Amino acid sequence: MATEGEYESVLCVKPDVNVYRIPPRSSNRGVRAADWKLDAPDWTGRMRVTARGKVAYVKLEDKISGELFAQAPVDEYPGIAVETVSDSSRYFVLRIQDDSGRSAFIGIGFGDRGDSFDFNVALQDHFKWVKQDIEISKQAQAPDSTPKLDLGFKEGQTITLNIGQSKKREKARPQGSGGFGLLPPPPGGKLAPPPSKSSNHNTQPSAGGSDTGLLRL
Repeated sequence: MATEGEYESVLCVKPDVNVYRIPPRSSNRGVRAADWKLDAPDWTGRMRVTARGKVAYVKLEDKISGELFAQAPVDEYPGIAVETVSDSSRYFVLRIQDDSGRSAFIGIGFGDRGDSFDFNVALQDHFKWVKQDIEISKQAQAPDSTPKLDLGFKEGQTITLNIGQSKKREKARPQGSGGFGLLPPPPGGKLAPPPSKSSNHNTQPSAGGSDTGLLRL
């Protein structure tokens, strides 16, 4: 059951629901809504489906005053607290309980098929959440049986680390022919022309003086 002080959330509200007195079961066969007096419901009001903790509550209330007519605590669904009938999707068998714990079975029905669908889905979603919450709690409490990887050092165990250092390549300086560097020219000056080749032959004056010829008359 729910714990005192837990927050109560509303899962579903339907403004129109009919309540029927149902005959006692004579066998284990499914309940049929056709056996009820569907044209003369014993009570009409609204239905609120709430949840407090893992327990859902189907509450039948007066449409105007909101006074509680009956409620059904639901611990699981599908289950004995809420059962479907065999011949219609709009009718259900509800086990209601009072504060003293006394219970009785009644029939409820919706005029619209969409309302019965919403009621069914609201209970399914709630208990799907309950199942997931139980599984998470079990996993959190169960000891971890998977083997753990031991990355610690054994006694006397050592390791060797080879840390490579990158070597910077030095760029080679360009060199002239013969492996010597060229000197820069003097500032503001010009390069001297190469020396002319000297001749080894001496020019001698011709004999007889002047080379000028005399005109003969």
